[in-house]
Amino acid sequence: MSTHLTRRNALLTVAVAPVVGATLTSTTAFAQTDEASMPSQPAAIPAYRRFVIGDLTVTTLLAGTKLLPEPHGTFGLNASDGEFTALSEANFLPTDRALNSFTPVVVETGDAKILFDTGLDAEGLTGAMKAAGVAPQSITHVVITHMHGDHIGGLMGEDGPTFPDATHITGQVEWDYWSQTKNAGFDAKLRPLEDRFQFINPDDEFLPGFKAVNAYGHTPGMLAYWITSGGQQLVLTADTANHYVWSLQRPDWEVRFDMDKEKAKETRDRLLKRVAEARVPFIGYHMPFPGLGFLHPKDEGYEFVPASYQFNLPKDV
Repeated sequence: MSTHLTRRNALLTVAVAPVVGATLTSTTAFAQTDEASMPSQPAAIPAYRRFVIGDLTVTTLLAGTKLLPEPHGTFGLNASDGEFTALSEANFLPTDRALNSFTPVVVETGDAKILFDTGLDAEGLTGAMKAAGVAPQSITHVVITHMHGDHIGGLMGEDGPTFPDATHITGQVEWDYWSQTKNAGFDAKLRPLEDRFQFINPDDEFLPGFKAVNAYGHTPGMLAYWITSGGQQLVLTADTANHYVWSLQRPDWEVRFDMDKEKAKETRDRLLKRVAEARVPFIGYHMPFPGLGFLHPKDEGYEFVPASYQFNLPKDV
């Protein structure tokens, strides 16, 4: 007997997460019971993607999304309206709004399960982790690349620390800066965890194959991570580039959230060139989800080439 898949039946079989709205959305799954009750929402984005790179299992988590109005007020501050519009139209992008995603990454080595960054809040992070089958108590290390709110928000929830048994790692320069600023986010999310933190500097390895890279500029002490495993490499660039067109194709364009704009540009020049020349995959925290891709030199910058099936091929074929 054949099975006829109707639109209603298809809706019954799909978990939708997260829903994209005007404010941050956490990973929420739901099933439709009838077409009349279907909410008027944009297309959904999966909550996680999983890849194998070398001997590592890498899971990117969509901890939330946020609609950004008037993106030229954030990207390309030193570009004219005409330049911004021309580049956007050449890449089929609207100029009146953009979609920002927040993508923590879990890297499993066999002995360790490392979470890089934590999203805006614990609810969004743990929702994505649940969808991916990653339990918070299984995390052995939590790495904070820098201390902007969308990277530290998931460290603490209503019940206290989200990862009470994990070693926490961050850059010494980054900690020293924020610990002296009387910043509310730092005081709420990080200061209570100080005794759990291990502090590192550029070129340090907190685990074999996990090397910190100087990515200063976006914040005073942001660190990227160059990871080597099984003869392959992966780079976690954090917020070195905050948009796959406006920051990669024009790395000299200033970004509102870069605290030291000249140093952030220097970091983009150095780190993006290194990634492109090595032809290695990278994950950018704000790249289009699932965030994994390559850099291809183009004009004065780079074209983002999203990963497709390269890291999902069986090894024994």
